[in-house]
Amino acid sequence: MKKVLITGIVASGKTTLAKRLSETLKIPWYELDLIVHHRTETDRYKRTADEQIEVIKDIDSHGEWIFEGTDRSSYRCLFEMADTILFLDTPLWKRRIRILTRFLKQNLGIEKCNYTPDIKMLKMMYKWTRDFEDNRSDF
Repeated sequence: MKKVLITGIVASGKTTLAKRLSETLKIPWYELDLIVHHRTETDRYKRTADEQIEVIKDIDSHGEWIFEGTDRSSYRCLFEMADTILFLDTPLWKRRIRILTRFLKQNLGIEKCNYTPDIKMLKMMYKWTRDFEDNRSDF
């Protein structure tokens, strides 16, 4: 395991697993959301699909990595590059609890996040997890 892709729907445990594998295997891990939504010292912007692919290719050139994130067309190249692909299929009830727990921890300052943890984002996460269940066979 030198190139690991961890994928699944929101709150399935991707980040937790990526951190643990990174510590165990001594391989750097990357959040795909941070490749899409790039932060500078003064701003945050969304990279184009081509820019995302270039960042992924640059990281791949270093030889070892763990990427974690949900499915996007710009990430499809990772399925070719990875030597190990893990799809996390956590039960709906557990994802719902995790989404709410995460939201509360972020708003209390206990857990960091790379987005604004507001009600709009909370609703979007519940929508994504519901949409996944409704379209499970397409995944």
